[in-house]
Amino acid sequence: MNAALRATLSPFRHPCGGLKLTVNGEACVLRCSGALWLPTHQTLIASDLHLEKGSAFAARGQMLPPYDSPATLARLEAEIEALDPRTVVLLGDSFHDSKAVSRMDGAQLTRLETLAAGRDWIWLEGNHDLDALAGALANPFKRLPGRVVETLALGGLFLIHEPQVEPAPGEVAGHLHPAARVAAYGRGVRRPCFVTDGRRLILPAFGAFTGGLDVRDPAITGLFPVPPLTALLGRDKVHAVAFDRLS
Repeated sequence: MNAALRATLSPFRHPCGGLKLTVNGEACVLRCSGALWLPTHQTLIASDLHLEKGSAFAARGQMLPPYDSPATLARLEAEIEALDPRTVVLLGDSFHDSKAVSRMDGAQLTRLETLAAGRDWIWLEGNHDLDALAGALANPFKRLPGRVVETLALGGLFLIHEPQVEPAPGEVAGHLHPAARVAAYGRGVRRPCFVTDGRRLILPAFGAFTGGLDVRDPAITGLFPVPPLTALLGRDKVHAVAFDRLS
């Protein structure tokens, strides 16, 4: 990355294997899971879980294995066990469609209740799950833990599901499922990634069955006035890669 971007972000390797950097004055740890940890606020943020995506496809005759929700919740459980956050924010599109909560079995809903117990559990509205969240809040038989908000200000950060053309300072968003490809030693690998220029941060999708949009797509590059940092998820490290090294 260029010197100006490095000075803005001040990135360094965190003991967890992630990258610690600064966005609008706030310390942010980009975790290998694709979640964001805010140590100052003891807050864990994950975006685009798309729970019950497999059952949504099955209802339309495309028989994907129905294991995405358990796998995604297992990843979330691991992050919560590791960090013991005071607050958990799910940054929109937590459910794949309007009927996802009604399709989720009782065991997975119980897992959610257990994870939320004793924490401030916040669902941020996304374009996929707006109706699902509203319906679950009104349904006494399949009620979700926590509370629902449209946006959330947290210190120097502004949390919203979909990135805005003119972002608030410190915007943290999801929605676009950024992914990037790098080549090394004659081989290429494509991985979900974080994208940031220090004024805004876009999170990768956290869900097990989510795809990715190439970071070089205009929908992403158009949000950044200068080439941003891409931080690719590895098995046990988050790898900072300059934009001009992407393949």
